[in-house]
Amino acid sequence: MLQVKNIEKYYGSKNNVTKALDRVSFDVAKGEFIAIMGASGSGKTTLLNCISTIDTVSAGDILLDGESIAKLPAGELARFRRERLGFVFQDFNLLDTLTIEENIGLALSLNHVDPRDVRRRVKAAAQKLGIEDILEKFPYQVSGGQKQRAACARAMVAGQSLLLADEPTGALDSKSSKNLLEILSRMNEDMSATILMVTHDAYSASYAGRILFLKDGRIFNELLRGERSRSDFYHEILDVLALLGGDISDVI
Repeated sequence: MLQVKNIEKYYGSKNNVTKALDRVSFDVAKGEFIAIMGASGSGKTTLLNCISTIDTVSAGDILLDGESIAKLPAGELARFRRERLGFVFQDFNLLDTLTIEENIGLALSLNHVDPRDVRRRVKAAAQKLGIEDILEKFPYQVSGGQKQRAACARAMVAGQSLLLADEPTGALDSKSSKNLLEILSRMNEDMSATILMVTHDAYSASYAGRILFLKDGRIFNELLRGERSRSDFYHEILDVLALLGGDISDVI
């Protein structure tokens, strides 16, 4: 589904250039749940920004379902994000002037989907995520965990190809974080959602099936969960993070 091909990303001017990504390559198959980890400055957020078309690559290419993201004309980027990508971010990105129901169905409404179909799809997604009782409320009237569930519903309701999650548990308490991770896991297992999640947290990463570790803009290591328990996978993740060096508090 997703192909990242030798991408590089530079920041700065001619005399002061920083290389944030250094020939990063990997593939993501449909239905995979992949976590990206690394210390601060490793390039993980830059990588997600390039995949989400928030930022552009300096070299290389990114393809989603065979279509080059890196070469999309500026005028098509908003439509591409709306139709092909789902987003779950740390700060929820819900609009306070819209109800939870309107927030979840916003992308569908912008794509001129029939309002009756929008309502049906929103209710179905909300029921799966256990938030059907807050659809008429506004974001400021619900908890952080409920906001993040609404963000997940918004990401899944339009049937986008790829769900991108950037530190999705960062603003949640431990109970809400666990609930959200279980929701993402169910979306992956029961609905074949393809998920790419950036996280600094080993516990969150242990819910993924594969982990890519970045260091200095390059892929340093890769772990596959396979048939191991999540507990065993968690401890193996900690071992790799220790090998990354530096201040381990930056990455766990």
